[in-house]
Amino acid sequence: MPRLIETAACEGLLPVVLPEVRLSELPFAPVTSVAAFAGKDRAVGTALRKLGLGWPEPGRSVRAGEAACLWTGRDQAFLIGAAPEGLAGVAALTDQSDGWARMRLQGPGAEAVLARLVPIDLRVAAFPEGAVARSGLNHMMMVLMREGPQAFQIMVFRSMAGSAVHELAVAMKALAARAALG
Repeated sequence: MPRLIETAACEGLLPVVLPEVRLSELPFAPVTSVAAFAGKDRAVGTALRKLGLGWPEPGRSVRAGEAACLWTGRDQAFLIGAAPEGLAGVAALTDQSDGWARMRLQGPGAEAVLARLVPIDLRVAAFPEGAVARSGLNHMMMVLMREGPQAFQIMVFRSMAGSAVHELAVAMKALAARAALG
């Protein structure tokens, strides 16, 4: 009988490290899609506050330690790194943990790398720390969050992990080649 072996979404693909930027896989964390039932917005907010979080404004995230709640669309958020305690009965919950590849792109060249692939303004003034966007990463859908001045969390469908790493690595190498030319 065949045995299934659990592997990370980016197993054998990461890290990719160049002088100005590093792409690495984030450790496994539960990812739960949360959508409040009609009229239950306050109850969802209360449950999230008990977790040290809160319901994020559109385009934003709320973080507490390793846990985060990311806006992912109208009346929808991803709860990452925390169990959805207190949310049963007040929100539709879907475990999406195995469906996403989570990566961190960091370093002084992170914005320049993403500028080659993402159709939004990622300068700190326009996309500050904690900002979240559902956008394209070249030809695939992603969820992007700015974690710091030079750091981004990138989430793509697990089935697109190889393509995402390839696209990001090509952009990273192009940036490094351009810098080498002076």
